[in-house]
Parts: sequence; C-alpha cells; structure tokens
Amino acid sequence: MSIRHKKRRSRSGFFKDLELLSMNLPTILWIVIFSYIPMIGIIIAFKTYRYDLGIFGSEWVGLENFKFLFRNDIMWRITRNTIGMNVLFLIVGPLFGVTFAILLNEVSSKFVRVYQTTMFFPHYLSWVVVSYLFVGLFDMELGILNRIIGFFGGEAVMWYNEAKHWPVILVLTSIWKHTGYHAVIYFAAIMGINHDFYEAARIDGASKLQQIRYITVPLLMPTVIMLTLIGIGNIFRADFGMFYFLTKNSGALYSTTDVIDTYVFRTIREFGQMHIGTAVGLYQALVGLILVTTTNFFVKKYDKNSALY
Repeated sequence: MSIRHKKRRSRSGFFKDLELLSMNLPTILWIVIFSYIPMIGIIIAFKTYRYDLGIFGSEWVGLENFKFLFRNDIMWRITRNTIGMNVLFLIVGPLFGVTFAILLNEVSSKFVRVYQTTMFFPHYLSWVVVSYLFVGLFDMELGILNRIIGFFGGEAVMWYNEAKHWPVILVLTSIWKHTGYHAVIYFAAIMGINHDFYEAARIDGASKLQQIRYITVPLLMPTVIMLTLIGIGNIFRADFGMFYFLTKNSGALYSTTDVIDTYVFRTIREFGQMHIGTAVGLYQALVGLILVTTTNFFVKKYDKNSALY
C-alpha cells in the first residue's frame, strides 16, 4: 500500500469520526481552561511574589523558595503525614471495598439496592457536616465518647489536643465514608465476570469460598490495580476537607494531621506567602507524577493490560 493511499485513508477515517471526536470538545476545552492555562502560575514558585507587582513583575529568586522549604522541618512533617496517611487509605480502601462488594454479590438481589444506598450515603456528606458530627463524638465535656469513658470510670480524653489518636480516627472515618463508593465500583466489576466460570466451578464441586478465591478475586485484580495506580498518583494530594475540618485546624494535632494541602492553604491564607505555597504545590505535583510513572512502569512489567498507559 502506497504512502499516499495510507494518508488518504487516515484522512477519510478522521472525517468519518469527526462527529464523535467533536463530542470531546467541551471536555478538552474544560481541561485546557482550568488545568493547562492556570499552569502559567507555576513561575510564582521561582519568585518572591508581591501582590502590587503581579506575577510577571515580582522578583525572580530561582530555587530559593525550594531551598527555604527543604531546610525547614515542616516540610519533612507534612510529607511524612501526607504519604503515611494516604498509604493507610490505599491499603484499607481496596480491602474493605472488595470485601463488601463480594458480600453484596452474595446477598439476595432484592436487598442489594438497600445496602448500596445505605453504604453510599456517607460518601455524599460534606466534611463540614461530618465535622459537626465529630463535635458530638469528641467534644471534651459533652461528647458521646467521653461520656461513655466516664461511665466506665475512665478519664476524659482531650481529643482535639492529643495528636496520637488521630491517625486511627481518620483511617476509620475514611473507611466509613468511602467503603460504599469503592464497593459499588468493585461490585460493578464483579457483575461483569462471565457467569460460565462460576457454573463450571459449581459443576466441579467448588465451594463458595473457592469460587471467590479462584475466580472473583483474580478477575477483580485489574480493577484493584488500576484504582491503586490512580490512588498512588494522588498519594501526595491529601483530602483537604478531611484534614482541615475534622481536626478543626488544631495546632496541637499538626504532628500527625498537618498535610501538604493544609500547609499550602495556611501559608497562602494566613501568611500571604503565595510563592511558598506555589513551590510546595509544584513539589507535590512533580513527586506525584514521578510516583505514578514509576508504579505504572512496574505494573506494566507485571501485567501489561493492567497498566494505565
């Protein structure tokens, strides 16, 4: 086939799919306007930003903002907290999501919608609303937990002043809020598994547990890996609402709950240091890109079909 013929064929294919391609236009525009054009602001990370001089008029300082950050102990603290908490979320999220999805698959289809709605409901609650529920639980004097502790003769705990409790509290909250969402995704993946596999297993005498172990779980793995990869890409991006509202931005809890996103917010809002906040944000984005690319490389080596790209 000649090169000219190939080009003509490719051009005709493009015009044939033009109608379908044009449907992507709103999404492409949205990404360009809200994701790529604002990236011009990255240069603030290399300047000492002054509001009166603007982005292009502020003094260029090169990597000084990054040097300031990495000489500071806060950088180590927020990096450790962000990665540590996200790793815990990445472990418990799929674990509980897959478990509940398998349980949903085993219950009567008559009750599936009831269970799904019940489990999905917390996902739609904003962190602001959840923070008020937390006050009811963790308030020093009127909180339910301290009343229960007092009933059994224990001493009240100052929940908003003792940082050691919060990694556990936040992990349990994440399970409560997100398990329904994860379970629905994995349940949809289970629904896509060919039922002939289960029929063949039943004929061969496989028990329910054996069917789950040798059919359901292995066939769910591509979905688990894909969601984990996306999660690793966001491992440097903490859930701001969770860490800011639930902890009430209590300085006493910073040792375990201060993450990159809350630090950036505080730096810009409270100290007005736009250049430092932008430098931290750029650091967050670059390390996230490296992490997801590295993980995708190793996943591709293990299973090419499970890789993102």
